[in-house]
This record gives sequence, structure tokens and C-alpha cells, in this order.
Amino acid sequence: MRPLPQARRTDLPVDPVCGMSVDPARAPARREHGGRVFHFCCAGCAEKFGRDPEGWISGRAREAAAAAAAAAPPGTVFVCPMCPEVRETRPVPCPSCGMALDPEGAAPSGEEGPELRDMRRRFLLSLLFTLPLLVLSMGPMVGIPADRLLPAGAAPLVQMALAAPVVLWCGFPFLERAARSLATRRFNMFTLIGLGTAASFLASAAAVLAPGAFPAASRHHGEVPLWFESAAVIVSLVALGQVLELKARARTGDALRALLDLAPPVAVRLLPGGGEEEVPLASVRRGDRLRVRPGGRIPADGRILEGAGTVDESMVTGEPIPADRGPGDRVTGGTLLAAGSLLLEAERVGADTVLARIVARVAEAQRSRAPVQALADRVAGGFVPAVVVVAVLAFAGWALLGPEPRFAHALLAAVSVLVIACPCALGLATPMSIMVGMGRGASAGILFRDAEALELLCRVDTLVLDKTGTLTRGRPEVAAVVAAGGDGPSSRDAVLAAAASVERWSEHPLAAAVVREAERRGLAIPSSGAFRALPGKGAAASLDGRAVSVGNRRLLADLDLVPGELEGRAREEEALGRTVFFAVLGGRVAGLLSLSDPVKGTTAEAVRLLRAEGVELIMATGDSRAAAEAVARELGIGRVEAEMTPEGKEALVRDLLASGRVVAMAGDGVNDAPALALASVGIAMGRGADVAKESAGVTLVRGDLRGAARARSLSRAVMRNIRQNLALALGYNGLCIPLAAGALYPLLGVLLSPMVAAAAMSLSSLSVVGNALRLRKWGG
Repeated sequence: MRPLPQARRTDLPVDPVCGMSVDPARAPARREHGGRVFHFCCAGCAEKFGRDPEGWISGRAREAAAAAAAAAPPGTVFVCPMCPEVRETRPVPCPSCGMALDPEGAAPSGEEGPELRDMRRRFLLSLLFTLPLLVLSMGPMVGIPADRLLPAGAAPLVQMALAAPVVLWCGFPFLERAARSLATRRFNMFTLIGLGTAASFLASAAAVLAPGAFPAASRHHGEVPLWFESAAVIVSLVALGQVLELKARARTGDALRALLDLAPPVAVRLLPGGGEEEVPLASVRRGDRLRVRPGGRIPADGRILEGAGTVDESMVTGEPIPADRGPGDRVTGGTLLAAGSLLLEAERVGADTVLARIVARVAEAQRSRAPVQALADRVAGGFVPAVVVVAVLAFAGWALLGPEPRFAHALLAAVSVLVIACPCALGLATPMSIMVGMGRGASAGILFRDAEALELLCRVDTLVLDKTGTLTRGRPEVAAVVAAGGDGPSSRDAVLAAAASVERWSEHPLAAAVVREAERRGLAIPSSGAFRALPGKGAAASLDGRAVSVGNRRLLADLDLVPGELEGRAREEEALGRTVFFAVLGGRVAGLLSLSDPVKGTTAEAVRLLRAEGVELIMATGDSRAAAEAVARELGIGRVEAEMTPEGKEALVRDLLASGRVVAMAGDGVNDAPALALASVGIAMGRGADVAKESAGVTLVRGDLRGAARARSLSRAVMRNIRQNLALALGYNGLCIPLAAGALYPLLGVLLSPMVAAAAMSLSSLSVVGNALRLRKWGG
């Protein structure tokens, strides 16, 4: 049962975004601005506030948000970023938490968010201070004592001055997250980072300000150890990782923006008096009559009233061959009118169009994908309690059994454990492997969008494959030329040359395939004149005083002709999913041409490689069943789902995920976007639609499906490398933590030398980096 909204308490601060009362001690997020601290009910409100602090403080931003919500199209659903189960038809406050609702499916602006800008500033500032700090602290190890660079005795104070802004300001968000993880007992990498950074900085600051409090056993050449550089390096590395992560997250709206860009911003509407006006797309209403000119995008789903044309419907069907459409046919908003002119009646507008539903599906799929918990976080979940327990036991052991001064020895041992556990190598283990692996993939033509795709790809057991542009070339080519009567080579060449003489003047996408084939065969294409385009039927011209036509069965019907002896061959070609055109010369059917989308030369090998790895292959296409089964037979793919809508592909992926499969989806079209976004890993072809590439986690730059098998191999190599790095990092900690706790003291009477610990920490980090760099030799 949903909890009732709490009445506002007047003694608590108010969230400036949603107006809720917030207990500062329990506030999930807070921001500082203008010397004031603001508390928020959730991270969503804090992010909105960061975009326009003055606007939210003055109330102007809230008024603008309310106005934008009020202007939303009828039927818009409003959702709560904090309570995903809340769905309202009006922009009312959330009945559960009270925060303002947002329109569902609203695409991000694409601008860099305030969180990313803030984190970039913190990272750059941390570099500015960390680099000189490293020179000062590590100089003695390479024969450059600090006294050469600074006056005697000044080095510790300068190190503390350099480390303070890095830890206290640049690292503040990480310390805040560490405190929250401790409060909620949900340990992660930030818990380790916070504990190690705080322990390093505070212990070093104490050594600078009160060196006499440290026992002689802890000193090296009479000096108390300093760990400022460890704290600063960790903060800098983590800040870099956060910048890269935020940049990846900022791109999640690219797919939605690419989809929305398919709709034309304006439409040409016919007025009752017969005139025309250009209106914004949002002003189009059901029943409006709209004019679409050649090369324009259709503004709304509707029915053709007048005219005819060739419509590229690959956005919806994936079919590479454009469809001829005429009066009475229905067309989809966002599709491209390649040739001809149409007058249509709008039947579905706004959120009811097919394109709007695809946008909504992609947005829903992106929200529903569960984030993959980082392997390092899972390790940290068990490692953090162990480190804390060892630190407590070390403190208790030295306090009860250690030499005088017992408290100083106990405190030093506990702090040393936390400092040694400072996750330099552990923090490098995952990002170094990911970074090197992504770079190696990019050089091989495999672009990973984020670490999640790289982690999941090696676990994929099912690959759903689009046909057009993924398995096939995505460009129609002439598959066969048949001449009536004597079907010899010269007769076939004559039919092809005559057809090319007509099609060379046509703008129809299939015409280019006919001309390319004639040129490939080295035929001389004769000159023709009096060209006429016959939308929805074909084209006609005059060749040496004779009428020549190329077109479909509707053209033959208009000319009162029949295929005759070519009927049987035409049906065979159509049964293979091919498109058949007839060539008419001098009033008789002289031959036929069939066009198809051929399989890529590399696809058969890719299918063999993926099968060998135990991946189940499923073809899911919007093409006809005949065309799909012909390709499936050629490649040996057992399961075929044909004539699928974008929603159907998404439903197929959803069902496979629900059955426990780890599913990858490979596609290249707009109609693949919802399934690409929903799949465990989406794989886009490099020459495909922008929205497909933005929805996918992996892009194969060369459009070669063999890249999917290579990407799986790289994913396995990277995950194996990460596990090796974690083993190296944990091995270092497993060895050094007991030594830091004083395990050698009862036997040898010595504590772990800080210089030895620092050297061990450096060697651990170097070993992790060196192991990660081995990925550059990956050969797939």
C-alpha cells in the first residue's frame, strides 16, 4: 500500500524544486549555491536545481516547468523520477512523494549537464595540485630530495597544502557517498575510497601538525611517514572515472533525439478555400489534409487521397526496396517520399503515430534496463567489512598488549591498516582494463559505448539478427535477367540495356540498381528520350522511335499486356522474396528483371563463428517471410521471425530476457532501435541509421557481422584481465594489511616501514597497469 503524503513541517528546510520538507540529516542529496546549502528529496531534484539554481530559488524555473507541462499534447502521461510506479494524466504533484512530475518520454536536451561540468572542474583542479605533489613526495625515490626543491622542513607543509583542496573539495562528493554507504551499510568502491582517502589525509595531517605523538617505531630516518600523494592520486583517478561515466550517461538521450529528428518540423496543410499553409508539426490535427512533395518526410500517419509515389518505409519495415503507394494506401509519419507527390489525410498525430510509439518504446527500454553492478563494487562489498574488522582488531590488540605508549601504537596500527587498504591498485583494476580494451576494440573497428556492454557481451547466449543491412548488404541489386523467347546471353543483355536506358533518367531507388548492373557487365546503354515517370507503376521512354517501359504488374495491366511465358519464372522469383520488373519493348513483354538484397560475403563466416561459440541465432525482420526464409536457408539459421513491427522485435527480446537468456540484438535500422535499447547488449552496424547506433552498446564500424564474434572475444579477454588485476590488487592488500597491523612485531620487533609500504603500493599499481596494457596485444 502506497504511504500517505506527509504534511509539511514548518521547522524543516524545503526542497526548492518540488517544495517538499526535507530532514537535513536524512536528505539523499544537497547542493551549495551562493553560500547557502540546499537539501533535496532525491537526486532528480538536485540535478534539476543544478541546471538553473537562481531560477529554482526565485521560483521562475518552477513556473516555467509548470507552463511546459501545461503545454504538453493531450494524452501525455506524467511520471515521477523518484516513484516509477506513479503515472498521472495531469501535471499534479506526485501523490507518493510530492515532487513535480515530468512528461513521459521527454528527450534530454543533449547539452552537457551541470554534474558533468562540476566533475570535470574537480578533476582538472585535482590534476593541477596532484602532479606537483607527486614530484615532491616521490622525488626522493628517484634521487631528487625535497630539500633541493624547497627550503628545509617546508616540504611536509607544502604537501599538506597541495593535498587539502584535492581531498576536501575535489574529493568531497566521494567522501559524501562513502558516508552514505556506511550509513546504509551498502558498501561499494566509494566506501573504500572514502575510508582510505580520509585515513591517508588525516594521518598525514596529524604527522605534520603533531609529529611527537607518533612512536619511534613508526618513523623512517627519524621522520613520520606522509600519505598525502596516495589520497590525492586516488581522488584524481576516481574523478577521471566519474567524468568518463557521466559523459557516457549524457549520451543516453541521443537515440531519442535521433528518432525525433526523423519527423519533419513543419507540415504543409491545405486550407478549406484551396490554399496551402506551412504549420508546425504540433499544430497538425486528425483529419487535416497534408501535401507531401518529393524528397520530403511524411508528417503524420495517414491515408493517401491523391497522387502516387515511392515511399522508403525501411524505418518501419526494414525493407530496403521502397514501396509504391497510391490513393487509398496508408503511409507512416517519418518515412521518406523518394519520388512522386502525395495528398494525404492525417489519421494519427502526436503521440499516436508509429514514430511516437517507437520513441516511447526506446525510452521505456532505456529506463527498464537494470544497471550492471561493477565487479569492483562486488569485491568491495566483502572487502570493506574485512578491512574495518582488521583495523578494529589491530587497535584493540595494540591497546591491550602493545608497548607504551599503547594508545599511540594502537592508533597508528589502525590508521596504517586503513591507509594500506587505500584502493590505488583496486581502483585502477577495472578502469585500466576497460580503457585499454575499448581502445584496442576501436582500432579493430569495434566501438563500445560503455563498460556495461563490454562486461555483458561475453555472457551473451542468444543473438537476435535483423536481416536487411545486418545479414544482407542493405542495397538492392539485380539478381536475374530473363529474356522472352530465346533466353541467350545476348538477349538478356539487350533486355538489360533497354531497361537501363529508361532507368538512367529515373529517381526511383531501384532504377540505380539496374543501371549499376548494366555498367558492371560493360554494356553500352543506348540514349533514350521522352522520359515519363509512372509513380507506383514504373517508367517509360522512347528508344530509337520505339516505346520502352519498365515496371510492375500494374504497368502491364495499364498496357493491356500479360507476362505470358515469363509468368512461371516471375512467380519463382517472387517466391524468393525478390522484386520483379517487366521490360516492355514495342508493345510486347521482352523480359523481366528481378532485384534482391544479397547476403554479405562475410555473413556466412560470421554465422559459423557465432555458432561455434554456442550462441543461438534468431532472425527477426520486417521483410516478407519468403525473403527472410530464403536468406535463412542460405545461412543455415533455424529460427525466423518475419514481417515483424518494431514492437514485435522488442516483444521478442523482452520474452527472451524473461526466460533467463542474455540477449544481444544486432540491427541497423530505425525499426530496430527499441529492441537494441532493450537487449542486454545492442550491436549496431556502422553504416546503419544514427538512431540504431545511439541505441546500441556496440557499433561495428565496418558493418561486418564477424565483428560481433571478435567483440565477444575481446569482452572475454577484458573480463579475464580485470579479474587478474583484482587478484593482484587484493594480493597486495592481503599481504600488506597484516603487516600494517603489526604482525611482524611479535617476531622481529619491527613495524612495516612506510617506505616499503609506499613502494609496495606503487609496485601493485604498476603491476595492474602493466597487466592491463597486455590487452593491446589482443588479436581477436
